[in-house]
Amino acid sequence: MNVSKSSTLVDVASPCINICKMNEASGLCEGCWRTLDEIIVWSKSSNANKTAILELVEQRKHAQFDAGLN
Repeated sequence: MNVSKSSTLVDVASPCINICKMNEASGLCEGCWRTLDEIIVWSKSSNANKTAILELVEQRKHAQFDAGLN
């Protein structure tokens, strides 16, 4: 069996920073900015899905800071 470098997967790191508190108003974790559904599926998600979640997290952070709600 031939295994190429491109088939070697490096898992996308979780954005969890161990501040696990769901904000009732936003529905987001105050530590990692993910929804509960995103947190639940993280460990079973593909790297592509994890990357998509991280992109949403970044969008949420920027929207929050742009609105002056930091």
